[in-house]
Amino acid sequence: MRSNRSIRNRVKRVKKEVMDIDITSLLDILVILLVFLLKSYNSSGVVLNVPQGIKLPESASRELNTSGIIVQVAPETIWVDSKEVYQQETYSGRLHDHSGRRIIPLFNELVRKKQTIKQIEKSSPHAKKFSGIINLIIDKSIKYSQIKKVMYTCAEAGFKTYKFVVLGDEQ
Repeated sequence: MRSNRSIRNRVKRVKKEVMDIDITSLLDILVILLVFLLKSYNSSGVVLNVPQGIKLPESASRELNTSGIIVQVAPETIWVDSKEVYQQETYSGRLHDHSGRRIIPLFNELVRKKQTIKQIEKSSPHAKKFSGIINLIIDKSIKYSQIKKVMYTCAEAGFKTYKFVVLGDEQ
């Protein structure tokens, strides 16, 4: 019995040493994560998904895009906010109006978008007001005459502030 007590007492008498943790490597990892997150941070809040068929022109501009409706134009297709509104192979109606300047399917979809935004604006007091901003993602092979028609159509639908999306230096 006495031997059991002495063993217990010995265990209690042994002082536990404080372990020192070297946090240098942990701080290195933290700094690397912080740099990575800062580098990949998008301060504009605008997320753009460019379709596979569109090759963007290059630019040295540093101005960030603002949120708005996104119109994407490829040689045979037009999208509004990732919804295909015109496909050359499958579209059977008239493409242009009587003056030949306004693209009918694009105009109709933009008018629907504007009406939806206006309805949300009326129903909710904290909703974002209609700004008339449109982000244009246009393939670099599109001719200027076609770009003018897209811009004219957007303006006729009520979207009069254009932001062209291009590839920057960092891509």
